[in-house]
Amino acid sequence: MEADYVIVGSGSAGSALAYRLSEDGRYSVIVIEYGGSDIGPFIQMPAALSYPMNMRLYDWGYRTEPEPHLDNRRLVCPRGKVIGGSSSINGMVYVRGHARDFDHWAEAGAAGWAFADVLPYFKRMETWHDGGHGGDPAWRGTDGPLHVTRGPRRNPLYHAFVEAGRQAGYETTDDYNGEKQEGFGPMEMTVWRGRRWSAANAYLKPALARPNCTLVRGLARRVVISEGRARAVEVERRGRVEHIHARREVILAASSINTPKLLMLSGIGPGRHLAEHGIEVVCDRPGVGENLQDHLEVYVQYAAKQPVTLYRYWNLLGKALIGAQWLFLRRGLGTSNHFESAAFIRSAAGVEYPDIQYHFLPIAVRYDGRAAAEGHGFQAHVGPMRSKSRGRVRLASADPRTAPSIRFNYMSHPDDWTEFRTCIRLTREIFAQPAFAPFVRHEIQPGDDVRTDDEIDAFIRAHAESAFHPCGTARMGRPDDPMAVVDPDCRVIGVDGLRVADSSIFPRITNGNLNAPSIMVGEKAADHILGRRLPPENARPWIHPRWREAQR
Repeated sequence: MEADYVIVGSGSAGSALAYRLSEDGRYSVIVIEYGGSDIGPFIQMPAALSYPMNMRLYDWGYRTEPEPHLDNRRLVCPRGKVIGGSSSINGMVYVRGHARDFDHWAEAGAAGWAFADVLPYFKRMETWHDGGHGGDPAWRGTDGPLHVTRGPRRNPLYHAFVEAGRQAGYETTDDYNGEKQEGFGPMEMTVWRGRRWSAANAYLKPALARPNCTLVRGLARRVVISEGRARAVEVERRGRVEHIHARREVILAASSINTPKLLMLSGIGPGRHLAEHGIEVVCDRPGVGENLQDHLEVYVQYAAKQPVTLYRYWNLLGKALIGAQWLFLRRGLGTSNHFESAAFIRSAAGVEYPDIQYHFLPIAVRYDGRAAAEGHGFQAHVGPMRSKSRGRVRLASADPRTAPSIRFNYMSHPDDWTEFRTCIRLTREIFAQPAFAPFVRHEIQPGDDVRTDDEIDAFIRAHAESAFHPCGTARMGRPDDPMAVVDPDCRVIGVDGLRVADSSIFPRITNGNLNAPSIMVGEKAADHILGRRLPPENARPWIHPRWREAQR
C-alpha cells in the first residue's frame, strides 16, 4: 500500500489534514487509525460526553506516573482511540485561544504562527452560528467544515453566572472567540443539529468520500527511515506487520502523547533514552517528549436552594427520557454538552490578558459521571491557563503496544500554587454576588472550612484534575534551537519527508480548550505542505485598557 501522503491519526489535526490534502484530487492520502467506529449514541449524543472518555473501547486508557506534587496520585489522561480521535470523546468546548498566545508562539521561534497568520485558518475552518446571542461576525468564519454553535442557555443559572461576574466588576463579552476574550458570556461548542460535530464528522468522512483518500485500521509501530528520509509507516494489522509507503511525506498527528512515542520508537528523540531501550538513534533530538503541558482545574461546587439544576434528570427515568428525545427527535437536553456559560479573567493587575478560565455547569458532577452527594447543585471548573510546570513523555518499553510513561509534573513551580489559590478565592467571590443569592445553599467543595493557604493547598493536592489538554511534546521552533523538534513548516528537524501536525507542536499551551487550535494546526500545516498560504489578517484583540493597574 502506498499514497502520496500517509497520516498517522484521525483526530482533530489528522482529519483536517486528510480533508485539505485530498481536496483538489491531485494527491492520494492514507489515514492510519487504530481505533474503531464513532457510530453510536455514547459518542454522537453531546450530553453523553462523560461516557466515551471513560470507555476503553474509545480511549487509550493512559494514566500518569504518580504526580509528586498531587499526593502521588496517578491521574487519568484520556486520548481518543476512535475515528475522530479525541474530538470524538472530548467535552466539545470550542475555544480558539487568545491572540497573544499565538504571538508568543512566533516570538518563541514559530515564525509565521502569530495571530495574524493563524486567524485566517480559524475563519476558514468554521461555520459559525451565533444563535441570535450577538457576537463578532468579522472575526468568524461562515463556510468552513466545522460547525460552531451555542447552547440555548434556558437554565437561569447560566445567566446568574454571567450576571454575577458583571456584579463582581468583570467585563462581559458576547464572543470570547472574537475580538474580546476577556469577560463572562456564552460558551461555544462543536455541536450541529443535535450531534457532536467532531473532526471525523466535519472533515474525515467527507474526505473519505473522495476516491483519493483511504482509511487504514491498524497500530502504527514506527516510521521507517532510510538514508535520512521517512519512507513508510510500519503498521500492525490483522496480526501482520506491513509497511504503508509514502511517496511524498509521512505526517504524524497521533496526539501529544502518541506522537512523541512514535518518534522515539522510530529512533528520533533523546539519544541516551533511546539507547536504554535498544533503539538505534536515527536523529538525536532531546526535545522529543519534553515540554509537556496541560491545564489543571478544580471543581468549585455549591448546593442549590432551588431544584432548577440538571440533577432532576440524574436518574434512570430522566436519562431514558433525554436519550429517547435525542434518539428520535434530535431535540432536548441531549443536544448540549451543558457548558453554556463561560468566562476568561485575569488573576492580577499587570497580567496583560486572561490567565484563568471558567466552565460553568448547572449540576454538581465529575467528569467520570459521579454526581455530588448533596443532590441539586452547580459548579465552576476553574484553573490557571499558563502554568510554568513542565512534564515529559518517555518510552516505558520498545514494544509499540506498551503505554508510554507520562509525567506532567503538575504544580512543580511555586507560582502555580499562588495562581491556583487566587482562582479559588476569586471564584468564591463571584458566587457570593447577589445574582446567586436565590440559588446558593452552601459550598460543597472546597467547603467553608477550607480557608487558609495550607488548607487550600491540601484541597488542590487531593482534588485537582486534568482538563485533558496535553500539548507541547514536539515543540515548534527555530531549526537551530536544540530543544525544538519541528521547524515552522512542521518538518521534523534532521529528517526529510516527515512532519508533525497536532497539539505536540505547540510551543506553549493556549488559553482554553485545545480542540480548536489543534484543528487549526491541521488546516495550516496542510497549506505549508502544499506550498501555499492564506494572507495574514491584522485584526487587533481587545486588551483591557487598565490591565497594568487593575485586575478587573
